[in-house]
Amino acid sequence: MSDPNPPQPPNHLRWSGMTHPGRVRANNEDTFLALNFDAREVRYLGKIGESTHDSGDFVFAVSDGMGGAKSGEFASKIATEKITKLLPQSFKQSAQQISAGQGDVLVELFHRIHEELSRLGRYYDECRGMGATLSLGWFMPGCMHFAHVGDSRIYWLPKDGRLRQITEDHSHVGWLRRQGKLNEREARNHPRKSILSQVVGAGHQHLDPQVGSVRCESGDRFLFCTDGVIDGIWDHALEDMLAAGSDARAFVEHAVSESGRDNASAVVVEVL
Repeated sequence: MSDPNPPQPPNHLRWSGMTHPGRVRANNEDTFLALNFDAREVRYLGKIGESTHDSGDFVFAVSDGMGGAKSGEFASKIATEKITKLLPQSFKQSAQQISAGQGDVLVELFHRIHEELSRLGRYYDECRGMGATLSLGWFMPGCMHFAHVGDSRIYWLPKDGRLRQITEDHSHVGWLRRQGKLNEREARNHPRKSILSQVVGAGHQHLDPQVGSVRCESGDRFLFCTDGVIDGIWDHALEDMLAAGSDARAFVEHAVSESGRDNASAVVVEVL
């Protein structure tokens, strides 16, 4: 016999986001996104806030630009433009009980961003070779769908579990780490760790984003971060900080103080 009053999925999120150029580079090619959307429009969120799904679904993302001083900025603007067009339409279909196929929507979104960055690289000298990593999470009540390309990361700390990196670094070094052929220290110090097999744009002909989803419960926390954060904070410290409720500023400032060789960006999302 079915429960006449099944438990409702969590409906409340808290978030924070921050980006920093680091202590070595003059410009910041990182960016982060925090958006709320429904069937009609996309709304830009502040760096810190909390809200309910009564106002729609949420998208959070980090991106690390490359190949030009404005790469991250371009990637951010293009991603936002494509999100604005695609996701409200998908939200409307979902509300009408039409299968939205969130994974398919995100794959299409990444391909459109990839095509636009590649087009700019072909036609404008200042954009030649421009590309970016992109790690994006789409939060719905009780679920987070994600898509990812590159070596930025999404971590998930379940309420009653251990920290999990749910994205896979698109690099040979990342593959070696997943195969158990390198430990964390060896991977961090490997001379080829920054050579990526996939990014959006940058003249890459083939794009195969990693897509997936996880169920969300109240008390779960998520960390979206670029490699500048990872370079300054070991995995065990990431877990400790996330469990302690650290916000994005704490992650970025700690990473910059410990390393600071690269731009560093983070978004922390807590399901309430």
